[in-house]
Amino acid sequence: MPKVTFIDADGTETTVAAKIGDSVMQTAMAHGIDGITAECGGAMACATCHAYVADDWADKVGPAGETEADMLDFAACEVKPTSRLSCQIVVAENLDGLIVYLPEHQV
Repeated sequence: MPKVTFIDADGTETTVAAKIGDSVMQTAMAHGIDGITAECGGAMACATCHAYVADDWADKVGPAGETEADMLDFAACEVKPTSRLSCQIVVAENLDGLIVYLPEHQV
């Protein structure tokens, strides 16, 4: 199983096993990661699963699509070049070791 590391705004790291085919948001919710709220449950109708992909992983994960980028305008924290909605990042073998940083707050 691929591993995903979530890094809180305070620097706390939590590494969890992720199921291939699940989103990073689903992975966070399954493991009780507090920094992901996911109010819409992954329907890309809110920005409460906003995360910053580590620079080293940005190319593998890819950029936000147009609709996702529009939704990021509603993020509670600063949107950066590596900002993504974690509901839109699908876990695959090539993402084993993925690192995402969580914003200070989601709402």
